[in-house]
Amino acid sequence: MKKTVLTFGLIAGLIISVLMDSSLLLASKIGPGHSMALGYTIMVASFLLVYFGIRSYRDNNLDGRISFGRAFSCGILITLITCIFYVASWEIIYFNFMPHFMDSYFAAQIHQVQASGLDPAVIATKVAAIQHSQQLYQNPFVNMAYTFIEPLPVGLIITLISAAVLRRKSPAHPTAAPAPVTT
Repeated sequence: MKKTVLTFGLIAGLIISVLMDSSLLLASKIGPGHSMALGYTIMVASFLLVYFGIRSYRDNNLDGRISFGRAFSCGILITLITCIFYVASWEIIYFNFMPHFMDSYFAAQIHQVQASGLDPAVIATKVAAIQHSQQLYQNPFVNMAYTFIEPLPVGLIITLISAAVLRRKSPAHPTAAPAPVTT
């Protein structure tokens, strides 16, 4: 399983990294709503390799049979490798090329809360929470944890679906051919 997981995990990781890096060039041009949709589309496209990785492992190593648990194990390992690539790419981009990206993101969140027309006390509480998150995000470990959590649910869902679709059980007992009848 190790070779399949590494092969498909590295390919999916490279795909998610390259596509994410490319999409960040478009982020300011397409707006936050479309940027988020593009980001999740990139994640889904990258995590499709989970399906192909499980199928390859089943067909090439297990004679076409795989349990849900083994398929899930294979898929989640590919997902984890892909998420690690995603985090590494974001950390490099964020801290070296876009250190103020999240400042504008948090500023937009604050503006949205302030324009919501809520009670001033509620607005103050929400703004304080956003500002606290902004401070936490400057810590690289918190930043990595937040970033890791972003693609993980997408990968988990695709892993669960792939494991369910690709599982094949081996027959309980091979059926013996009936003895020929002699007369």
